[in-house]
Amino acid sequence: MLKKNDVEPQAYRDAMALFTGAVHVVTTDGPAGLRGATVIAACSVSDKPPMVLVCVNRENPKNEAFIQNGRFALNTLSVKHEPLAVAFSGVTGLSVEERFAMGNWSTIATGAPTLVDAQAVFDCELFDTKDLATHRVLFGKVTGLRIADSVKPLLYYNRSYRTL
Repeated sequence: MLKKNDVEPQAYRDAMALFTGAVHVVTTDGPAGLRGATVIAACSVSDKPPMVLVCVNRENPKNEAFIQNGRFALNTLSVKHEPLAVAFSGVTGLSVEERFAMGNWSTIATGAPTLVDAQAVFDCELFDTKDLATHRVLFGKVTGLRIADSVKPLLYYNRSYRTL
């Protein structure tokens, strides 16, 4: 018999650590400045029109740049990008300029920085947002796309970076 119980935050985090996810860097630039963050919570919403969603921590005031700039790029990483994922996660203490200096960036349609050698890039106009608990869901209409040759994806599982 299953029993309902209160789910403690640490128990929830431990269970979610077993959820394997593709690693991305979400980026923006514009009037509110340059910003980038490593994310795993991202997925497709629709293909007509093409739309993705990305979850960012709304308790970090730097993430307001995504809203104020009105655009973002979702850059899907390959295994060779692990140092970039670590840098953009914030654990290294690198400045925003130092983080971006680690990659080769260009723009496609919106002006958001796109990683030239990413597995896939979804360049988006901010369509809508939704605040839920500690996070903000960004919904982006894809206005530009870049797809690279198939390489080994960077994954996150059990609090470590992995690949297939």
